[in-house]
Amino acid sequence: MAEQNQNNRQAQEPDLNQIRKNKREKLANLQAAGKDPFQITKYDQTHHSVDAKESYIKLENELLAGKDELEYEAKREIMDAQPINVSIAGRIMLKRVMGKASFCNVSDLKGDVQVYVSRDALGDDPYTDFKKYDVGDIIGVKGYMFRTQKGEISVHATETVLLSKNLQPLPEKFHGLTNTDIRYRQRYTDLIMNPEVKDTFVKRSKIISSIRHYLDAQGFMEVETPMLVANAGGAAARPFQTHFNALDEDLNLRISLELYLKRLIVGGLERVYEIGRVFRNEGLDTRHNPEFTLMELYQAYTDYYGMMDLTENMFRHVAQEVLGTTTFKYGDLTLDFGKPFERMTMIDAVKKYAGVDFDEITDDDAAKAIAKEKHVEFEEHHKKGDILNLFFEEYVEEHLLQPTFIMDHPIEISPLTKKKPDKEGYVERFELFINGWEMCNAYSELNDPIDQRERFKAQDALADMGDEEANHTDEDFLNALEIGMAPTGGIGYGIDRLTMLLTDSPAIRDVLLFPTMKSLS
Repeated sequence: MAEQNQNNRQAQEPDLNQIRKNKREKLANLQAAGKDPFQITKYDQTHHSVDAKESYIKLENELLAGKDELEYEAKREIMDAQPINVSIAGRIMLKRVMGKASFCNVSDLKGDVQVYVSRDALGDDPYTDFKKYDVGDIIGVKGYMFRTQKGEISVHATETVLLSKNLQPLPEKFHGLTNTDIRYRQRYTDLIMNPEVKDTFVKRSKIISSIRHYLDAQGFMEVETPMLVANAGGAAARPFQTHFNALDEDLNLRISLELYLKRLIVGGLERVYEIGRVFRNEGLDTRHNPEFTLMELYQAYTDYYGMMDLTENMFRHVAQEVLGTTTFKYGDLTLDFGKPFERMTMIDAVKKYAGVDFDEITDDDAAKAIAKEKHVEFEEHHKKGDILNLFFEEYVEEHLLQPTFIMDHPIEISPLTKKKPDKEGYVERFELFINGWEMCNAYSELNDPIDQRERFKAQDALADMGDEEANHTDEDFLNALEIGMAPTGGIGYGIDRLTMLLTDSPAIRDVLLFPTMKSLS
């Protein structure tokens, strides 16, 4: 019986090779008849689908106000007297041929619209041509808007033209495109078949625009800095390496935007930001891709408290502008960007969730002892500050669901940050956590070149011990600091994670148009 069912399913499945052959035969016939769609170079759109329907609804409300008692034909006559003429273009996603009249659904950037096509309106030959169009073909339609008796706002076609011939069958509409591997590899098909995917990337674009609008209004200047660098610094990450043939030199792809942007602060550009791609030679998971988009900004004459205010206001602005609200869902969690973001030191957070007070731990040995007691794994070279951070990662992060600033990190994990003048061993740094994720990293920037050189030395020592993510001494950056950098605050955050939150996307690959994938070959 199971074998019979399998045979029945195979018999019902379309022969894709035959479908492809039929499509190419249709194209050959069109070309032989002098109707090659690939010779068409442009098409003048007047409306997108959603705009056309909204225009019709607006006119309908004006002309039919108080006329609810009228029959369909009477309403149609009133509307047809003031037709909304449109010229739309898009892909056929559904087609129903019914003798002298047919329907199809055309999908474009903003949505889709039903098109009514009749032999009487088009003429015999054009209607015959239309009936040969396939799902997946891209067409242009001229006509006027109307509402069918079933109530669907549609385009009554007076002219159709084939703009591009589909030669590869789309996934079957009922089952759609659900295989995630294919979706990521063939994003173009994913965008066609899954409207919510298109909406995600429209929102991503709006998020980036909104960030720019906010920062521009705050007096920031957008700049561009090198992607190919001799010294990949500014973050704890392993870089990608390449070779520049013209100079016969090895270079790295940047892992951060920080050190060049700070050079611009030295040069007197008091508020600068960059939104750009960075590259980190690390693993793949739901929140990491080896290339991702980073936003970093630096502002002279402020500190990390100023950066906290800026970050909170920026995130609130972006949510409001993109979503129309500051309260929204991520999975089962309701996030509220409208309330003031909580602020907590790392020591207080570990004390709250792990029951360990690192203010009472006096040295590295005591920190290692409590780590062993609590089964927190550490490496022998780790110091008290490193272990505090390990406790934070183990016990605290998962609890930080609503927006929370974690402040005052240990100096061991913050090589580019200004020390807290009133608390030895700690720096003026914060991270913003939302949904248990680190969303943002910010400092009162270290501008003491002597202190910075010592921090670089410590990083060099880690590199000598085999730490591939350690920073290396950057002599030109140190020279810039010796020229003099004003007290400065800085922020960095990933556009991709913010997009995940604002689009309710479970994985970073869902918000990258072309995520990194293992080669099929």
